[in-house]
Amino acid sequence: MKKSLLYLFMLVCSVSIFMSCSDDDDEVKYPIDTELAGGYVGNLSVNVDGNQMGTTENQKITISQSNKGTNQIALSLKNFTFLVNVGDIEVDPCTVKAIDGGYAFEGQQNLDLVQPLGNCPVSISGTVKGSNINIEIGVKVGAPLNQNVKATFVGRKLTGSESSEAKITSFIIDDEAVVEQPVINEEAGTIVFAVNEEVESLKFTPIIEISEGATITPASGVVQDFSNNKKVTYTVTAEDGTVKVYTAFVEGTRKVLKYSFEEWKEGSKNDDLLPKNLWAGSAAGAGILGGTLLRKETREDGTYAAKLITFEYPSEPNKLIPKITAGSIFIGEFTMGPALTGDRLSCTKFGLDAETVGLGGKPLRFKGVYKYESGSNYLDASNYEDVKPVDIKDKGQIQAVLYKVQTGEDGKEIVLTGHDVNTSELRVAVANIIVEDIKEYTPFNIEFEYLQEYDRNAKYKFAIICSSSKDGDSFKGAGGSTLIVDEFEVICD
Repeated sequence: MKKSLLYLFMLVCSVSIFMSCSDDDDEVKYPIDTELAGGYVGNLSVNVDGNQMGTTENQKITISQSNKGTNQIALSLKNFTFLVNVGDIEVDPCTVKAIDGGYAFEGQQNLDLVQPLGNCPVSISGTVKGSNINIEIGVKVGAPLNQNVKATFVGRKLTGSESSEAKITSFIIDDEAVVEQPVINEEAGTIVFAVNEEVESLKFTPIIEISEGATITPASGVVQDFSNNKKVTYTVTAEDGTVKVYTAFVEGTRKVLKYSFEEWKEGSKNDDLLPKNLWAGSAAGAGILGGTLLRKETREDGTYAAKLITFEYPSEPNKLIPKITAGSIFIGEFTMGPALTGDRLSCTKFGLDAETVGLGGKPLRFKGVYKYESGSNYLDASNYEDVKPVDIKDKGQIQAVLYKVQTGEDGKEIVLTGHDVNTSELRVAVANIIVEDIKEYTPFNIEFEYLQEYDRNAKYKFAIICSSSKDGDSFKGAGGSTLIVDEFEVICD
């Protein structure tokens, strides 16, 4: 009896000890959420049958708590690539155990990958020590490839404060051959630009700006070849490993018309451009007025620009001679006849046939450079009998106008004048810039605004019109206001 009680006592104690140990084991829960779970970024090297296939920098891997067990994790690697992009590697679960200085984990799972890989056994093993992680991924590819793939990931844990933004914020090609700067389409991941149709070399050096903390490959400032419809792929990687891919390429070619001011004929008081059936100006009337409206301006490189000057008539104005006359230059013709009858605005006949000016297609953009200095005494001389000073600063104007050719009641082609160049319903497209005081040559690059649909089969006239006083057609402005223009270009589709 005593012996039986002793055995019973020993059995109870042993069961209690066993249960106590089992309870202790159940309570051992590795801190997956606080120490393991999160994003990791690093380098992923891929080896196929002993042959190194390359390394992917800034690869991102994610670890999370598995819902399949207490001490288990789920590991995810997006867009795993060797030879081809085989898709996502996601192994769940991987069992975690404690090791000296950190944790180890391992798992295996059959995954359906892209063809011809098919269903492959994938094994995962790795360690996390502090913020450092090392992982080995094995993929056994069956027939017909029969390959053993081994990927090694070495990286660090992200803190969670890293930016996930991976964007190209600016992409500029500073080259005369590029007539339309690159346009970034975030949604499509494309960067497109247009070049001069006469350009032979399409090797350019893009200057690129990206999100703060991100990296880009290829780097900014590296020459790229866009010839023969080649596309250049740029990969932006954010601080947290997020990747955005852009494709840059030439979207099309453009015809570029260049208008210079290099050929002049000399006059004793007023220089005038050689007409060449193209440029005209108000200088023809300057002799009558006794002032200077247009002169040749020599630039630092020895080339010439056109200098337009608003003239204030020193004597009392009358019906024929206005107090204020803006300096102008334009594509078209200037005739003095209408002024003799008091119709001064009809002296300026804007526009020549599109073929004459070399316009070979639909105008898209208008470019050039200018300087401007306003005069000090702005006058409203729209009524020659009541000239009034106005307390405003004068401004200049540069514009381009495309309008349809139409025959009038007299059977002649209608030509727009100072009366209707800004209002006519014949206008199809306009590009306009109002300029203010600026001492240095300043570039402009503006789009044509289309007022009606462009018809490639229609006949058009085209004009570029510059005035040293934007309201000169109303005989308003400041004497001495000076507009200098040069390097005009029209970009056509």
